[in-house]
Amino acid sequence: MYKYAIEIFYSDEDEGYIAVVPELADCSAFGESEEAALREIMTAIELWLETAEKDGREIPQPGGKELLRAIVDEKIAIHPTRPQGAGV
Repeated sequence: MYKYAIEIFYSDEDEGYIAVVPELADCSAFGESEEAALREIMTAIELWLETAEKDGREIPQPGGKELLRAIVDEKIAIHPTRPQGAGV
């Protein structure tokens, strides 16, 4: 079984939660709660993988922790937790 990183965020425009799988192009789902979005994205991943296999498309290997670490490290670099000019 593949384990892909899932990102869930609230959308003011949609008034609900959107779940996306960055490694699977256009794989997304909607839910009225984070839990509902997670349930829906699990179904979407399964269908995405079944369709890709049926169509003979390459299925990306999950980057999982490495992808999330890169995202988190980038956000930390962009938004350091230490205030600028703190003199430390």
